[in-house]
Amino acid sequence: MAQTARPASTRLVDRRDVAPRRPINRAPLPWLAAGLPWVSIMAMSLVTFSPVIASAPVIPPFAFMTLLAWRMLRPSFLPVWAGLPLGAWDDLFSGQPFGSAIVLWSAAMLAMDVIDERFLWRGFRQDWLAAAVLLSAYLVLASGLAGVAAHYPLPLTIGPQWLMTVVLFPVVNRLVALLDKLRLLPLRRL
Repeated sequence: MAQTARPASTRLVDRRDVAPRRPINRAPLPWLAAGLPWVSIMAMSLVTFSPVIASAPVIPPFAFMTLLAWRMLRPSFLPVWAGLPLGAWDDLFSGQPFGSAIVLWSAAMLAMDVIDERFLWRGFRQDWLAAAVLLSAYLVLASGLAGVAAHYPLPLTIGPQWLMTVVLFPVVNRLVALLDKLRLLPLRRL
């Protein structure tokens, strides 16, 4: 037997026909919305305390990668001067000479401003290329500054660290996108 189609007025409503309900009278928590990027970058600075023992640098600069990912995802959220306090925090835990991350992170924030003004519409490949250039410059300059402070020439052993940094940047970028989604969840009742 063939079924006949019912008129729209007598048809039962299916869940797929109804628009999803959004919570009314909700907003993101202000302290979570404003503080999560800062706290996530500061938490990534603590990754250097992980129990990895190696004769050469292998751990990517996760805090700097997170800073770049937040800056690329939300360009106007972190101010240009954010490189100063976040770089100082990273200098406390990274083992680099104090002031190196302050200078390099501030320079990276200025470079990102130039990139944002020059290339208004960027895609994933352009962001990855810009991040790869900034991360490469950061690794070379940071290892050079550490070598000057230790009276040791620029180590050529940053190859594995550079490769891991460039390859893992999309993963960090995705993690930051998930944190941004968490940051904007409507958890507060108005």
